[in-house]
Amino acid sequence: MHTSGVCMNIINARHQKSGRGTITNPISFLNQDYEQMKQYCLSRRVRYIDEMFPPDSNTIGEGLLKPSDLDRVVWLRPAVMVSNPSFVVKGISRFDFGQGHLGNCWFLASIGALTFHKSILKQVVPPEQSFNEDYCGLFHFRFWRFGKWVDVIIDDKLPTIDGRIIFVQSKTPTEFWPALLEKAYAKVCGSYADMKSGTPAEALVDFTGGVHIYVNLTEPPPDLWELMTRAGQNISLMGCGTHKGKTSANDVLPNGLVQGHAYAVTGVKQFMSRGKLVNLVRLWNPWGQTEWNGQWSDNSPLWQTVTPQDREMCLSMINNGEFWMTLEDFCEFYDDLDICCLCPDFLDGSSTCHWKSSFYEGRWVAGTTAGGSTENYEKFSTNPQYRIKVGKLFSECSENQGEKNFLVSLMQMPDKRNRRLVENLHIGLNVFEVTEEYQANKGRFQASFFAKNKVVAKTKSYLNARDVMEFVMLKPGEYLIVPSTYHPNETASFILTILSKAENHVHEDSGGHNHEHNETEEKTPEESVLDDANKRNFFRQNSDKYEEVDAEMLQMILNDRILKGDLKSGGFSIDACRSMISLMDTSITGKLNGEEFLRLWKKVIVYKDIFSQKDVSLTGTLSLNELRNAVMASGKRVSDDMLNLMALRYGASSGHMTLE
Repeated sequence: MHTSGVCMNIINARHQKSGRGTITNPISFLNQDYEQMKQYCLSRRVRYIDEMFPPDSNTIGEGLLKPSDLDRVVWLRPAVMVSNPSFVVKGISRFDFGQGHLGNCWFLASIGALTFHKSILKQVVPPEQSFNEDYCGLFHFRFWRFGKWVDVIIDDKLPTIDGRIIFVQSKTPTEFWPALLEKAYAKVCGSYADMKSGTPAEALVDFTGGVHIYVNLTEPPPDLWELMTRAGQNISLMGCGTHKGKTSANDVLPNGLVQGHAYAVTGVKQFMSRGKLVNLVRLWNPWGQTEWNGQWSDNSPLWQTVTPQDREMCLSMINNGEFWMTLEDFCEFYDDLDICCLCPDFLDGSSTCHWKSSFYEGRWVAGTTAGGSTENYEKFSTNPQYRIKVGKLFSECSENQGEKNFLVSLMQMPDKRNRRLVENLHIGLNVFEVTEEYQANKGRFQASFFAKNKVVAKTKSYLNARDVMEFVMLKPGEYLIVPSTYHPNETASFILTILSKAENHVHEDSGGHNHEHNETEEKTPEESVLDDANKRNFFRQNSDKYEEVDAEMLQMILNDRILKGDLKSGGFSIDACRSMISLMDTSITGKLNGEEFLRLWKKVIVYKDIFSQKDVSLTGTLSLNELRNAVMASGKRVSDDMLNLMALRYGASSGHMTLE
């Protein structure tokens, strides 16, 4: 049986602590274990058919093919299509494939970038697979998905029409790694149709689990060439996209570029041309054809101005989708550049300064921890808060102290199985300096802090993107990072990644603060003794002959006597009363004696008084923000995770909590 909800979160947290979800110990996607399934098929001499991603129309998905074409689809194994299928033929290259009928150029462009780095490629595409030894129709691939590596298994039945694969197609008919990799990623997304439309950044991160750097090419940074050069020299993958046209169609422009289309950046090189240095960028179109025809294109006469050695090394006259253009043309005709790297050391060009990374999972919950943007500080203060102490740089890095030294990334996690059904919220980040006045604060920062302290770094806007990032310089000191949605009361989970050149220490400030006082009226010793005597007398009158009460009797006493008129939802259930007895029954009899009942009664009265004080809305219920205040008033601290769990377990459908 599949585990879900809070239980699954707890299990995942335990798995991460035990090392599961790493690239060397990935989690089996949908609980399908590759080795177990392979041994099962081999021992029974059967070909694997994936019940979780079966060869049918649901796997293709809605709206991708015309109904008439969908009826013509036949799922075939490679051995039926060709007589001698191979997983890989003469190595893996970006020139092995071209895009099919699926609008997933963003994914295929990312594969093109992936093929340059064999170490990463082996992680995503395990190389030991073949159609020969131990073949049983089963293949597997690995992707990084929202904080953990997953191992995805598929069968090798591929969708065809008239014997030809519909989607990504190998240029060598006997080679099938591109089609199988695409099918595995389609499974992760929910269907082939769920892969339609996207940005290279998404797949680049899923191939590496690395850091995503976004560059807006309409306002390129002055050091763009140096940044791209360093990225090209390190283990980095780069993708980009052209400007969108008036429609969503991928129209080919007169200059040979395709509108609204994803490309892979496959190289950067500086040439000497006519006595001047020229910065050129090499790009690849995942269609496998259709190239730029401007300056420095394949047929450009400018290639005659470079040395024969450079021309022979870099110029290809084949229409394979790859071409060169100047950095200036690149910035003019492309919208954005995505760089994904395993290690961000290339950001400052220093090999002596190594970046430290930390990784946190959190959640915005409507009514509790989803306060929205800074437009309302009272609500904003309820968002998850991460306090970080940034130390001084190590001596070898200190000369670069003034450069950017801090990168923070926020990624929202999907709440749907199918990628096309996911509606990304508008998300953003704000970083505040914790000034000396507030450094003694030990818990959650309140609205007054945000009203007095200016933001020292933030994302330029709230974007409805899978992830946003900000790359800044922070001087040594303490800071508060607040990830949020733009609109309040939007529920979603997120991953916060922090990278710093300096030592840093992070903790989540989700608990309460230490300045909350419960203003209950203190009784004198004489009043307390009299009150206790009255309570004991009441207990004797309402207990059994052994002066004990069981769950049924406790339910009657609480609902009909002690709290009569204060209860909003029918009173305490019998299960709740059994739980109370389990908590207070120190004699382990299954009942409460007089002293145990007296302790319970006092707790009930204290919590009832706090409830009344914190019900500022006078509704007879607590909103989740009021609930947080009530818990803090009881002298306890509560984390965001625990508060959210309490709301899910005990709250009404409105999100409010009754006294019970």
